[in-house]
Amino acid sequence: MAGMRVVVESPIGPLGVELEGDVVVGVRFGVSGPPSPPPGAAVAVVEELAGYFAGTVTDFTSTVEMRGGSAFERAVWGEIARIPYGEMVTYGAIATALGEPGAARAVGAACNQNPVPVLVPCHRVVGAGGKMVGFGGGLERKRRLLELEARVTLERLWT
Repeated sequence: MAGMRVVVESPIGPLGVELEGDVVVGVRFGVSGPPSPPPGAAVAVVEELAGYFAGTVTDFTSTVEMRGGSAFERAVWGEIARIPYGEMVTYGAIATALGEPGAARAVGAACNQNPVPVLVPCHRVVGAGGKMVGFGGGLERKRRLLELEARVTLERLWT
């Protein structure tokens, strides 16, 4: 099943999830159209996203393939994929981890090109001092994703 797209309703608006076979190759914010019943391979990722937004899934297991991008962008996406649930890392820290301490803006540009947001959590990357800057899905979505993860993290600590 190549080239399948499903629309998933979420608290941050509809998400278009693009799959080739059982591999997620894209996630898009604000897609139009009604939610799609997930066929075959899409069921797992749709269930994981529903669990994520319900606060029951903190680690995605769906197979993701990051396509395109320069070598630097791909390296940034790799660093982003390692940010633990409920934590934040600055653009500068990622640049430093990649051996390019002056490349915080380039890291921000790479985050904006992330083809699989939410699953590869570019919303967890923030400006210096935790400043809320930049997000391909808009700052309101970024804030809501970070709040969701903070709430779930706190609830797990208290139970």
